Amino acid sequence: MLVHLLYASRAAHAMSSPDLAAILKQSREHNAGEGITGLLCHSDGVFMQLLEGGRDAVNARYQRIASDPRHKDVILLSYTEIAEREFAGWTMGQVNLHRLNPGLVLKYSATSLLDPYSMSGRAMLSLFRELVSSGAIECS
Repeated sequence: MLVHLLYASRAAHAMSSPDLAAILKQSREHNAGEGITGLLCHSDGVFMQLLEGGRDAVNARYQRIASDPRHKDVILLSYTEIAEREFAGWTMGQVNLHRLNPGLVLKYSATSLLDPYSMSGRAMLSLFRELVSSGAIECS
């Protein structure tokens, strides 16, 4: 059974570009072996991540994230059974915030600021889908 899991968390400490690159590298290495795909967005100390894959693998990964001391205020935004993957091309794609149109965020949020704590999981998932179709995802 395949699932989507969407969560948000706050970074426990300030994240540098090399810190984020190391997290992405580690995620991509582990995800490939566990059959997990998805997207990661980091903005102003907040992580938003969508994981998709087998239920057991995704649940185990989320439990590790929730107990990781680099994360705090972890909140589950959405958990859904799916028939097929939407983000199969990425072991972990990264949202390029330089390509993020504030109007696109405003379409799904009360303000143009990307704040998953004030958005529904459904709205965040719709935003991620639009980011994919607009080419705002990096995979390197």
